Amino acid sequence: STVDPDARHVHKTRTHYQDGYKAHLAIEPETTIYTEVELTPGAGPRHHEAAVAESLLAGEDEPVDAFGDTAYSTGGARQALGDAGHRLFFKPAPQRPAIAGGFVLDDFRIDTAGGTVTCPAGRAVPLSPDRGPDTPRSAAFGDRCTGCQLRERCTASKTGRTLRIQPGYDLQHTARRQAADPAWQAAYRRWRPPVERAVAWLVGHRSRRLRYRGTIKNNTWLHTRAAALNLRTLLNLGLAHNGTTWQIQATT
Repeated sequence: STVDPDARHVHKTRTHYQDGYKAHLAIEPETTIYTEVELTPGAGPRHHEAAVAESLLAGEDEPVDAFGDTAYSTGGARQALGDAGHRLFFKPAPQRPAIAGGFVLDDFRIDTAGGTVTCPAGRAVPLSPDRGPDTPRSAAFGDRCTGCQLRERCTASKTGRTLRIQPGYDLQHTARRQAADPAWQAAYRRWRPPVERAVAWLVGHRSRRLRYRGTIKNNTWLHTRAAALNLRTLLNLGLAHNGTTWQIQATT
């Protein structure tokens, strides 16, 4: 934007993009109370959902069960929130095969500690050295793919299959296994609808269109709107003044 320099291009997917900001929300799903909100510019790695996730839960007095969609499911976010003791129910991103209907990354045996990768055909190659938390590792099978009976399901490259192992792979691999558990899926399905409802309340009445210019003013507006919606929720739950203090009246 030439008018609001903080409002930039936001790419949600490869084909879906928009201009503006991102609103980050932490919601208690049983009551739909907003426990933390933050508005940031839409573009840039510092404003990605996973980068903001830790601050959204920083005010919790004790570890919680944290639910989130695939945008929060990065290795870095999982590491930080896991170290804080939170139990994560972040939906892992689906794996995309190099060949339609072919093998995905989890079909390979990847030993990040031992530094080896074994393909579905049983051929093993070394994994490149670990050069830090921000650098992917790679494994190239090269001529080991020549004559392999599984090649048509693995790669169309003339030089053989090459894997790129992103930092945090072990955490993501564990998360995908957990997400296949029916109990995990039941918990995710249970709590997603009230969160989606709270999101819909926040952006209702044309509130996706912001009133101000700049991150600071719009972030202040977001906090004010979340506080007003929280007050409405508390009144619906029975908030009343008993002559001394405010409290939620128990109903039977």
